[in-house]
Amino acid sequence: MYRECVFCGRDERLDQMMIEICDLSVSTLYLNKEQTYFGRCVVVLKDHQRELFQLSEETRTKFMNDIVLVAGAIEKAFQPDRINYGCYGDYMPHLHFHVVPKYKDGEAWGFPFELNGKQIFLNDEQYMGMIEKLMKYMEFTPVS
Repeated sequence: MYRECVFCGRDERLDQMMIEICDLSVSTLYLNKEQTYFGRCVVVLKDHQRELFQLSEETRTKFMNDIVLVAGAIEKAFQPDRINYGCYGDYMPHLHFHVVPKYKDGEAWGFPFELNGKQIFLNDEQYMGMIEKLMKYMEFTPVS
């Protein structure tokens, strides 16, 4: 674990940005508090790794399956017109994927989603409603 890493530290820095939803096979699912793209989630590898090629084939397969599971739930819960995926890490070098629903009449349709553009935040009740809806469509057994 790397304390300086936001994802490893799991402290107030992470709490300001995201809401932890559940553990998956090798990752943790978060709802991003910034919701310009309604339903935007982040799938974060539990172990501190920087690159996909650093993962064993088994872990890489499980990680990608976690991402697919989340994307399927987002599709069923929020009916986006498309789902975009982003794996960056310049400033947060811990392997994670943004799973971003896009809507034809929404922000940045036809272009890559922006991480630091418009800023839409919701209230706690709205976040919890989104999480409940998303979990309804998660076809898995949560990891304890």
